[in-house]
Amino acid sequence: MLRRLLARAFWAVSPWKLVSTHTPDRPTVIIGAPHTSNWDFALMLAIAWRLGVRLRWLGKHTLFTSWRGPIMRTLGGIPVDRRDPSAVVAEVVEQVRAGDVFGLVVTPDGTRGAHTHWKSGFARIARETGLPVTLGFVDRTTMTTGLGPRITLGDDIRADMDRIRAFYADKSGYHPAARVEPRLREEDQAPGAPGSSSPEPR
Repeated sequence: MLRRLLARAFWAVSPWKLVSTHTPDRPTVIIGAPHTSNWDFALMLAIAWRLGVRLRWLGKHTLFTSWRGPIMRTLGGIPVDRRDPSAVVAEVVEQVRAGDVFGLVVTPDGTRGAHTHWKSGFARIARETGLPVTLGFVDRTTMTTGLGPRITLGDDIRADMDRIRAFYADKSGYHPAARVEPRLREEDQAPGAPGSSSPEPR
């Protein structure tokens, strides 16, 4: 209740407008994009608290050490040890089986350094857990943010990404100059992609 009241107050005074096509009623992977600023995290919390969505997000395990651990977990953080990334999928599957309704936020484009492609972790998690993908967005041009359509990923990675690209085509992010076009390296390696080679016979 307190979180929803805080979120109501935030949206009442914020220059940003909350726009959402639906409120998740089942577990889902939420793409947070374009992710160009650490302010995106505050906006995502405000979105989740206003809509009553239980939020989960992935963070480096070092963020959960010392006094920061309880705070990060209270805010929905799941520590990720890069030495054992499969543990993340196992934890998500366990929560799905427990009947929890939550949104697992993944930011595939990152905020540090120069990037030319999205990371494909969101797609791997969605496919391995069977979760749909909800397209969360931040658009400085219209000062809107929220949750867009929910899609189910199939076997055609380029077709899935074409749908995602179409949605984000007019979404600029908090810092438009830092926006990364939604594209996976796996698309360039898929059969039939320009420059790709045919798989060797087994």
